[in-house]
Amino acid sequence: MREPRTGKPGTTSQSPRWEGPRETRPRGYLPPTDNPEEDRDAVGENLKDTHRGKASDAGKTKGD
Repeated sequence: MREPRTGKPGTTSQSPRWEGPRETRPRGYLPPTDNPEEDRDAVGENLKDTHRGKASDAGKTKGD
């Protein structure tokens, strides 16, 4: 697939949207509807946040 498909949202006739950095968007993905570098997501993060967790943090719970 060379070009993204712009079909009905939520179906397989529409390509997925890339919410990551613009320069790493794979071929075939649609651009995001918002600005992921500025706009906050549901967790309150954006692409400018540098406090990304480490892989070793994945198994920790609140009491750790």
